[in-house]
Amino acid sequence: MNNKFDLIVIGAGPGGYIAAIRASQLGMSVACIDAWSNINGNPAPGGTCTNVGCIPSKALLQSSEYFDHVNHSFHTHGIEISNAKININNFLKRKDNIVKQNNEGILYLFKKNKVSFFHGKGSFFGKENDQWLIKVKNKEESILSAKNVIIATGSIAREFPNIAFDEQTILSNDGALSINTVPKKLGIIGAGVIGLELGSVWRRLGADVTILESAPNFLAAADSQISKEAFKLFTKQGLKINVGIEVKDISYSKNSVSVKYKDSSSNNHEIIFDKLIVSIGRIPFTKDLNAESVGLTLDSKGFISVDNYCKTNLQNIWAIGDVVRGPMLAHKAEEEGVFVAEMIAGQKGHLNFNNIPWVIYTSPEIAWVGKNEQQLKELKRDYKIGSFPFIANGRARALGDTSGFVKIIADKYTDEVLGVHIIGAMASELISEAVTIMEFKGSSEDIARIWHAHPTLSESLKEAALALDNRSLNY
Repeated sequence: MNNKFDLIVIGAGPGGYIAAIRASQLGMSVACIDAWSNINGNPAPGGTCTNVGCIPSKALLQSSEYFDHVNHSFHTHGIEISNAKININNFLKRKDNIVKQNNEGILYLFKKNKVSFFHGKGSFFGKENDQWLIKVKNKEESILSAKNVIIATGSIAREFPNIAFDEQTILSNDGALSINTVPKKLGIIGAGVIGLELGSVWRRLGADVTILESAPNFLAAADSQISKEAFKLFTKQGLKINVGIEVKDISYSKNSVSVKYKDSSSNNHEIIFDKLIVSIGRIPFTKDLNAESVGLTLDSKGFISVDNYCKTNLQNIWAIGDVVRGPMLAHKAEEEGVFVAEMIAGQKGHLNFNNIPWVIYTSPEIAWVGKNEQQLKELKRDYKIGSFPFIANGRARALGDTSGFVKIIADKYTDEVLGVHIIGAMASELISEAVTIMEFKGSSEDIARIWHAHPTLSESLKEAALALDNRSLNY
């Protein structure tokens, strides 16, 4: 097998495999190295997103939402079902099958696009002339070489200080996706995306879920109106969300875990859980790169230092995705992958970090793009707001899910859309229209004048845009 390439990509997560494919499309000879393995030891490309993140969590969210509908809302449609039960083995098996399909899909795409795939850990081995040497270690070792290298090794879950994940009682997102019995009492440290999504999954299946968040405000990254609405809806569903918490001590055995904490009023508490999910963020994964041997610069938090073009301090070494600055989002990594591949090919890439959409796949879903009110107030930007509730939308009524609203923020004078914030059914799909409008610096009037099919949830964006000028037609 040829071991010399134009480009070597270390990591086959969303950023890495996309970068490899795009580079191959542009005429480069490309190798992609990835160490993920499935339960049988076979290659499992796709990174955290495919194996223990985005894909499996959405599979469990969808299955658990169906179960929740069976028990709580199907009767409103005239569908009578009694004594519905959850088969955890099949529940998890479906998730595993979806992950496998995605793994196999990436391997197929590599073959289709003539990307050479190497299963194993990739690390720097040195340099000869203008060629970087990369060692691949699995059962055997081999040395690859290329002029260009893209590092896309992703991130791993952050452990609570002095408490390691055993994935039985103290769980990362990995273990939380494979719980084989519904815990009676489930604790979660961290009310971010992972905590809320996994908390929603197991609450729907019958667990008593308590979330402990250190920040004083719930979902501080979202628009404050969205956060307040989300808190109201999630607590009504049964999630117990506590903010301003200081965890003082965690102790655990095989069957239980004790969490002692101080609340926002400085009162001390202790709760005994069956299992505890720790979702306090993620850290870049660089420990197996042998970065120090070649002088690759990392910042104080362990991220690989890059400029605005994803270039590291070393010639022809690039880094993308969770291992560099910016939000840890799969679609951010993908676009950086395309960007760098095109830069290497001599093209002019495109990245606009201001228009990255954010999504939380709870029920209702939450999505936003651009600035929220808090940020615009800090910037002392003059703005105007239009909003529209889904309860006034015909399609939402037909779906039986009228919770939430759409909020559009535009410049007071130019009408340029500065931010769009949605909480409601299918928010993850609706946000794309807002991203498109903002990418072309469109106005709220543009949204108001665009045809929207009736009846659709997307009409709520049109109505919110009309509301900026006090001319909403259906509310």
